[in-house]
Amino acid sequence: MVVHIDAAELHYTPLNKMIRAAVRDGEKEIVIDHVLGQRFIADGLVGEVTITVNGVSGGDLGMLMRGPTLIVHGNADHAPGNTMDGGTIVIHGSAGDAAAHSMRGGKVFVRDDIGYRGGIHMKEYEEKRPCLVVGGNARSYLGEYMAGGIILLLRMGEGGPFVERGIASGIHGGEVYVRGEVDENCLAIGAKVLPFGEEHRARIRPLIEEFCRYFGSDPAPLIAADYTRIGPASARPFAGKYTWE
Repeated sequence: MVVHIDAAELHYTPLNKMIRAAVRDGEKEIVIDHVLGQRFIADGLVGEVTITVNGVSGGDLGMLMRGPTLIVHGNADHAPGNTMDGGTIVIHGSAGDAAAHSMRGGKVFVRDDIGYRGGIHMKEYEEKRPCLVVGGNARSYLGEYMAGGIILLLRMGEGGPFVERGIASGIHGGEVYVRGEVDENCLAIGAKVLPFGEEHRARIRPLIEEFCRYFGSDPAPLIAADYTRIGPASARPFAGKYTWE
């Protein structure tokens, strides 16, 4: 059984109460139509449920979520996947600033572009390794303060090097992969270009294949492409900024 919810002119509070009630009742598939900026959809939800959002979701989509699958047929506002602990978010469009903010687990796939500070404060612990995969481009400060996880920027259709400034500012864990070249003048303090070998290609291959399954792209040229791998120059990039007694 599929639960249908019409979100037209519905405030986000009653909308989210309806979603939570359906999940408590054990429903496994929920479709929400006419979404237009409602915030906090699926925040804190736990379990195996698929939620399809038709429209433009508001901020903090899937925040603190553990387990569900969110499929957005449209764009998403700021911070989808904020502090997400598990599950999958698939956005058939673009996302705003701070996509995957402080993400701790699970995967976020964005078909098109994201805004500023994508993947800021992403982190990982033991087997939990969050992933943000973006099919288009990203703005400045991608991977800022990363402590873990993987960001994969595919830049499909883009030519020339990636030149957004502040890349991986203050990174002290995790990896950023950018398809093609990156202007090293855009690397921020604490970040450096690392070797990219076949073991790293094998690491990102499953993410590319999953991205292409969602969005109907051919994975072969993306798998075979050259990538710039960016990581931390130090595990403590700001150690020199403090006074120790």
